[in-house]
Amino acid sequence: MNTVQPIRDKEIIQEIKRFLKTRSERNYVLFLLGINTGLRISDILKLRVRDVQGWKIYLKENKTGKEKEVKMPPDLKKVIRKYIEGKNKNDYLFPSRQKDKRGKPKPISRGMAYVILQEVADEFGLERIGCHSLRKTYGYHFYSQTKDVAALQEMLNHSDPDITRRYIGVNQDKLDKYQTNYKI
Repeated sequence: MNTVQPIRDKEIIQEIKRFLKTRSERNYVLFLLGINTGLRISDILKLRVRDVQGWKIYLKENKTGKEKEVKMPPDLKKVIRKYIEGKNKNDYLFPSRQKDKRGKPKPISRGMAYVILQEVADEFGLERIGCHSLRKTYGYHFYSQTKDVAALQEMLNHSDPDITRRYIGVNQDKLDKYQTNYKI
């Protein structure tokens, strides 16, 4: 199975933040938003400045069509506030160099987000990293801190707690631990 994985190591997450911050503010904020909200990349990329001006992000999920409300943690809000300073409220949060028919910037594509994450994966020797890794990282660390699978299941809009556990990789962690400690 070659599914993408969460980034489990908190030290590596801190190193990734430092790496991205020195290279591209846009990519740094994209990473932070993904690992701190649990939003799908398709929903993150369509965000505009106006969507993150308050403490909560309100959106209609691309995949499910459901209304979603996500409160930003204070550290993320501080970074977002600085990032959007001086930007037009209708601008995309993560603009690309591509323009639409009217000459206005389009948001970066999912493919570009993938390229950004592959650069991170290459830099830090991470395997099985993709766009879903941001959402899975959020879920993994939320669960590690709270052990509240029911709340996480609701946040991620999953229909079953087992799906949520499998999605964030905690079942695999348990299996890995058993394999490591197994003796005959």
